[in-house]
Amino acid sequence: MAGYDDRDGLIWMDGKLTDWRKAQVHVLTHAMHYASSVFEGERAYNGKIFKSREHSERLHFSAGELDFQIPFTVDEIEAAKQEVLTVNGLTDAYVRAVAWRGAGEDMGVASARNPVHLAIAAWEWGSYYGDAKFKGAKLDIAKWKRPSPETIPVHAKAAGLYMICTTSKHAAEAKGCSDALFMDYRGYVAEATGANIFFVKEGEVHTPDPDCFLNGLTRQTVIGMLKDRQIKVHERHIMPEELEGFEQCWLTGTAAEVTPVGQIGEFNFQVGTLTRDIAEGYEKLVRA
Repeated sequence: MAGYDDRDGLIWMDGKLTDWRKAQVHVLTHAMHYASSVFEGERAYNGKIFKSREHSERLHFSAGELDFQIPFTVDEIEAAKQEVLTVNGLTDAYVRAVAWRGAGEDMGVASARNPVHLAIAAWEWGSYYGDAKFKGAKLDIAKWKRPSPETIPVHAKAAGLYMICTTSKHAAEAKGCSDALFMDYRGYVAEATGANIFFVKEGEVHTPDPDCFLNGLTRQTVIGMLKDRQIKVHERHIMPEELEGFEQCWLTGTAAEVTPVGQIGEFNFQVGTLTRDIAEGYEKLVRA
């Protein structure tokens, strides 16, 4: 597989389709230096992006949280995403929309005079966790913690929030794990590096309250599926010592979809019936 900068295809940039290899930015782009960038990860199934408009709306929300406006409406972003899928001949694909402050008159922390750009790319991408999606992922426990809402816009899907995700995932992979689990700034269980987490105990589901991290669209979808099945869902603060008492566990995210977890640190989980049912139900839902 070629690097992501060396592929055939077209990327939508600022209203125009651009050759994949020419979709570039200047080295003094503000986002590169100060993380003034927001993005969305989306999946298309059978040519249709699941919850596409919700993703586009969240992209606008995230930009607002970072004090900039995207110069394209939600409708224009929706049309651009479909155009990217069509011109690249893709039906089942991952779609990445990213908006950022570019190079301009400002090159310090302030960047109000710099232009805002938007790009959309799409490519074929299989299971995010490889065969762990079927046999259960193994998670490390990250040394970093999810920050307080008083320190950063925690509900934005912003590039800067993923710095500790990269370092934590690298550390996890070095130990033979698929991912890492974060605690939050108070010590409660939070999420994985790019996915929300669910636990099962005695037929009921427990998931961390997303009061200091992203309330994922897949997370919201799965909660709806559980409630439709008349399964009690507890959205609450979960202490690390509770991990020992949970029977099943899974991750949710656009890239992760629904991925079973077999182990977190020293704690083991079954890839049980409810986990399988939700994973299979989600697969049917996104392709409906």
